[in-house]
Order: sequence, then C-alpha cells, then structure tokens
Amino acid sequence: MTPTLTTLLLLGLSVGPRTRAQAETLPAPSLWAEPGSVVPWGSTVTIWCQGILEAHEFHLDKDGHPVPWDRQKPLEPGNKAKFSIRHMTDRHAGRYHCSCQSPTGSSKGSDPLELVVTGFHGETTLSALPNPMVTSGGKVTLQCTSWTAFHRFVLMKEGEPRPVWTLDSQKPTSGQFQALFLVGPVTPSARWTFRCHGYFNSTPQLWSYPSDPLELLVSGMSRKPSLLTQQSPVVTPGQRLTLQCRSDVGYDRFALYKEAARDLPQHLSLQPQAGLSGADFPLGPVNSSHGGRYTCYGGHNLSSEWSAPSDPLDILVTGQLSYTPSLSVQPGPMVASGENVTLLCQSWSFVDTFLLSKEGAADPPLRLRSKYRAGHYQAKFSMNPVTSAQGGTYRCYGSYSTSPHLLSHPSDPLELQVSGSSGEPGPPATDPSSTAGSEGNLEGPSAPDEDPGTDPPADEEPRAPSWCRPGGAACRERREPTARVPVPALPPPRWATWDT
Repeated sequence: MTPTLTTLLLLGLSVGPRTRAQAETLPAPSLWAEPGSVVPWGSTVTIWCQGILEAHEFHLDKDGHPVPWDRQKPLEPGNKAKFSIRHMTDRHAGRYHCSCQSPTGSSKGSDPLELVVTGFHGETTLSALPNPMVTSGGKVTLQCTSWTAFHRFVLMKEGEPRPVWTLDSQKPTSGQFQALFLVGPVTPSARWTFRCHGYFNSTPQLWSYPSDPLELLVSGMSRKPSLLTQQSPVVTPGQRLTLQCRSDVGYDRFALYKEAARDLPQHLSLQPQAGLSGADFPLGPVNSSHGGRYTCYGGHNLSSEWSAPSDPLDILVTGQLSYTPSLSVQPGPMVASGENVTLLCQSWSFVDTFLLSKEGAADPPLRLRSKYRAGHYQAKFSMNPVTSAQGGTYRCYGSYSTSPHLLSHPSDPLELQVSGSSGEPGPPATDPSSTAGSEGNLEGPSAPDEDPGTDPPADEEPRAPSWCRPGGAACRERREPTARVPVPALPPPRWATWDT
C-alpha cells in the first residue's frame, strides 16, 4: 500500500463520523397558532415553532413563496421561535411549514399549519332543526345556509381550534345554498355552541363571516316549569309584554325559547326562594316578530342540563292583517242563563281561521276554520246552554294558517249579558285548538245549523267564491277587500342576557 493511500484511509477513518454527524437531518419541529388557526380579519395571531435546544435559527415557510416567509432567532431557553401577525388579512392566509437550523444541520419541515382568515365573504346563517333544545343523549341537525353559492360549509364548535365538520354545499328548492350537519349525541357535560362559515374551493383559506352563535340546550327529565302571562296572550303592537316562568322546584336559572327563532334562547339567573323559583322575561314593546310559540326551561348552576320543557304558550299579535272581521250574537246580547247562544264571526276578506277571545281571560282564544257562506267567510261559536260565567266582552280575529300567530285587527267588542244566579258553574269549554269544522261550541253541544242553501259542504276547505279569486278582475271590481295583503317579514328579536 502506498504512503499516499494509507494517509487518505487514515484521514477517512478520523473525519468520516464527524462528516456524517454534520449531514444528519434533525427531527421535524412542531408548529401551531395562538389563539387558533381560524383568525378573524384584522385580528392578531401568533405562530410558534418549537424544535431542538441546539437550534440557532427558525424558518417559517408559506406555500407559494420561494423564500422563507420569515426568520427568527430562538427565544430562551432556545428551542422555540415566535412569529407574529398583528393584522390578519387575506395575504396571510395559507399553508405554513417551519424548520430549524443548528450547527449540525437542518431539520425536516414541520407538519403543515392551515391559517384561515374569516370575514372575507358575507355571513352565513346557522339554525337547528327542529329547534336547539335537545334531550340528553339525543342528536340534532344544524343547518348552515347562505344566498352566496359557496362550494363548502364549515361547522366550528366553541372551544375547538379546528373545524368540527366540513361538508359540500347543496342547493335545495328554497334557493339558498346549505349544508346539514348531524350533531350528537349531546350531553350536559360540555357546552354545545356552534358557528358556521362558507368558502370557495379556489380559496379554501378565505372564509365568510361567521354565523351568529347557536347554543344547544340539553334538556333532561327534571320537572317542567310553567309558562304564563298576566295579560291575555292576544297582544297589540306597542304593548309591553312579560312572560313568566314559574316552578315549585328551586331552579337557579331559567331559559325562554321561541320556536323557530334563530337567536339564542333568553337566559336569566336568579336566587330561588324557599323551594319556589321563577323568572320574568320582558319582551315588549310588541311587534310582529314577537308572535309565536314559547317554552321555558329551568336549570341548576352546578349542571349544564335543563329541565323538561314547559307546556307551550302561543303569543298572538293583532293588527298584522289589513282586514277587520265583524262579530254578532244570536239571539241577542242579553240572554237568560240556559238559552242557546251563538257568536258569529264574519269577514268579506278571505280568512281560513277565526279566533274568539274573551276580555280578561288568560286562556288561549278559541280557534275555528272558516266557511264561505252568502258572500262572507264565517265561523260560529256556540254556547249551548249559556251560563252566567260566560258573560263578558268578546272580540274575534282572522288569521292565515301560514302565519297563525299574526292576526287581523279585532272586531268591535261585543258584550254578552247573561241573567241568572252569579257564579253558576258551566260545562267544560271546547278544546280551543280544534279546527275540525266551521262551528264551535264554547260550553256544550252545538246548535242546529242554518239552511246551507248553495254553500259548499262542511268538509270543504275555505276558499274564495267562484266569482272572486285573489288577484282576479272580479275581485278588483268590488269595494270590499278580498285578497290577502302580505305582511313584510321582520327579523326576530335578538335575545338579551341578564344576570342578577
């Protein structure tokens, strides 16, 4: 072996291990964002890259950029670097990787970090089907919708840094684009609050504004409270309205929920008193958006579970339809106890349902389907036989089945005077929710019907007469209004939150 070759071999044995160490690839660092990777437009976000203790420089790379997005020296104790974005915009959205450099070499790239900016497109709407009250252990469908033709929708859960679900958009017959997320089983051990976004496939890191938050209330089996109002459930615009939730269970808090409302249920915390508890929810001044069906729930501060729902309470808003029905009584407004009495509610305009309300009564009004007879839509409410307890002032209203909580203007008041011994008990009233026919019985069997003549049979759906269809020329020639006047939809009230 020549001296030169021997020297080269000895050099290779002595420097080979050090050369291999210098070329060693370091383990990949960790990469994350605080407070999260989904960032509202204009907000501040911090990106952290954590590697080995020997690192002397960290590189942050963004997909689509040939050079590092940023370089930072490590913070003490030397294994972590901080990259700050003080004003998040679409320029910062994208996919990031980080790596670190040390005297012995470079690390692998970290796993990718998707940095998303929200508020780049118009907002979406999130609702629960059928409603946000869910029995413990049950499931619920959350519907995210938008008029914008987003390709995909994202569902975010409060407290989770990453999307819970991402689904392709669908376009149902309503014209809006939507995605349906099945959530559950829900339990009272965690808070279930969600928001949703939409985005386009070409820009997956540019999301819409978030929807308003939707909180699921987990309902259990504890005893239901009662929901009531000291006023009549038939209210007029501008009137102050307060709903009261009451229970003989010592609940610490109450929630009021309106059916089909997109806003959060209204919450009220309070101190229970001697086994009795309750909460008052002021809703006034009333407008058309307050009409609807309400339920309330009770709960304890040490649990996120709510009680079973109260029985529903329907709030009916008058003056929302343009016509005014008339109310008459047969045989007359002054009758003797034991006579047969019929209250007749009529309207020239098309009405599919009539309601009869007694002044001062907290009970819901009676509700009957209308019939078209002799140029009028009408319904008969019978008191057979009448008792002195049924004396009082009555009004009737009309409504449409498409918006049953919005009523017409009230008829003129009709005072029924019943002579006889005061306090005489009467038979049970007819179920006010009945819509089986055109004739109602308030307190007993119905009276014989009039000769119907050429009127349609009793089981026929209410309809406009043949000479007058809504929008037809014959209708326009008559003085009486016969077509429904549409009521503009108003947004639902945004629930407030009180803590006492």
